[in-house]
Amino acid sequence: MIPLGGCGEVGMNMTVYRHREEMVLVDVGLMFPDEEMLGVDVVLADISFLREQGRELQAIFLTHGHEDHIGALVYLLRDLPKVPIYGTAMTLGLVKAKLRELGLLQAAELRQVEPRDRVVAGRFEVEYLQVTHSILGGCSLAITCPAGTVIHTGDFKIDPHPVDGRLFDTERFRAYGDQGVLALCSDSTNAENPGRTLSEREVGKALDEAFGEAGGLIVVATFASHIQRVQQIVEVADAHHRKVVVMGRSMERNVEIALELGLLHIPQGMRVMPARMGEYHRERLVVITTGSQGEPLSALSRLAVGDHRYLSIEPGDTVILSSKAIPGNERSVSRVINHLLRRGARVVHGKVSEIHVSGHAAQEELAEMYRLVRPRYFIPVHGELRHLVAHRDLILSLGHPAKDIAVVEDGAVVELSPRGLRLGDEVAHGRTFVDGKGVGEVGDVVLRDRRLLAEDGTLVIVVGIDHATGEVVQGPDIISRGFVYEDESQELLEEIKQVVVDLLPTLDKEILAERALVAVRIRNKVRRYLDRKMGRRPMVLPMVLE
Repeated sequence: MIPLGGCGEVGMNMTVYRHREEMVLVDVGLMFPDEEMLGVDVVLADISFLREQGRELQAIFLTHGHEDHIGALVYLLRDLPKVPIYGTAMTLGLVKAKLRELGLLQAAELRQVEPRDRVVAGRFEVEYLQVTHSILGGCSLAITCPAGTVIHTGDFKIDPHPVDGRLFDTERFRAYGDQGVLALCSDSTNAENPGRTLSEREVGKALDEAFGEAGGLIVVATFASHIQRVQQIVEVADAHHRKVVVMGRSMERNVEIALELGLLHIPQGMRVMPARMGEYHRERLVVITTGSQGEPLSALSRLAVGDHRYLSIEPGDTVILSSKAIPGNERSVSRVINHLLRRGARVVHGKVSEIHVSGHAAQEELAEMYRLVRPRYFIPVHGELRHLVAHRDLILSLGHPAKDIAVVEDGAVVELSPRGLRLGDEVAHGRTFVDGKGVGEVGDVVLRDRRLLAEDGTLVIVVGIDHATGEVVQGPDIISRGFVYEDESQELLEEIKQVVVDLLPTLDKEILAERALVAVRIRNKVRRYLDRKMGRRPMVLPMVLE
């Protein structure tokens, strides 16, 4: 078992299972950048290992359709061998939409499966097991090869009352436990949370209460992939005699996919197109939209600042944020809430109402999964190190031997056999940054430079010198961007010029003959001066002319 992503961070889930000279890949996820990854759109796992061993790959198995499990496929598909890609109807529906948008659909061999279907891929046999999660079509995988069976849970919780009626398949998990499971690789996202995660049906009750208190227009923002949540909004809207409007590009796309697959049901005549909202009284409408994370170009953000072409927020309207802010998005979400409040809206969100529940198992459910499967070895996956350790501690408290638990991070090689568990040599791993259409063109050095520019700005020094004497024949001219305002800092800029003028005559003729070396000396001298005088280190870019 080789995690290339998802062990040590939340997101970027990608795991290799290998037996002799054959392997299968589970999930191809991405991760969204943190605030220090300036200009980066998404983060992918480094797949150097897969490129080197590509001939061994038999198939790709997708557990569900969230971006952190399928999102990297469109970026990495060309770098992977063409093998079958398996997933449930909703998962492949989301994948197809992404591939079609980029003209890559013909490059992928997609094969649809249902829960309890078994797929043979080389020496591996993989069975899809129904679980409950915050997206339709989520499954765990029972991966069997001659060495034994591994249960890879994917993301899950154990919801006794799922909106789509598809129950967690306790029977099959228990059956595998009875047969004997070599290892359990289990979702650790909520391993620090005691108790059980609330059922998705609890959100329906909170929505019904919020709708009952609303007088004007109702806007509900949630994740575009959360079709069960959309179904509940539709049902509650119908009960309150309101029509629904689906708004936002990704929301509209996912709703159309779910409707086409028969996984979402909207009564005939209940849906109103955005362009026709003006034909209805506001108090008879519910808008289902994206933007619950404060994304600046989302429909909700545009509504919040009065920049939407079809709709505006008025005093007395109700806006419901039916989601939890992803770490790093708190400021953006807070900003949108404040804008909405200024417009007189009533805002309902997770801190004041049970308007969102997690899709991940808390400690009691994680323990239940462990007791069903009864594995010989346990490996916590899908989470930061703190989540993996919390999950390990939970399993230790259930009596599992410490020697049969492996807490590992990306790149680890966990060798599993009936004879024992051991860690092998790490494989190549890391992160690949996507900036616009460039995949892997931005590295750590570029990010460091971007952070430097963002924090301290840049200072361009243009100077012409006589390389024989070191005499300044032009400039120095100073251009400041993001460092100081030039009109108000002439004294400082003159001091910097004088530092350069004083430096040049002290340089040897050999150095003066090389513009690159002169530039290095100017940069170092000016940076030391500014650091000593101001405690700041802008990016200094000398341009030396002859």
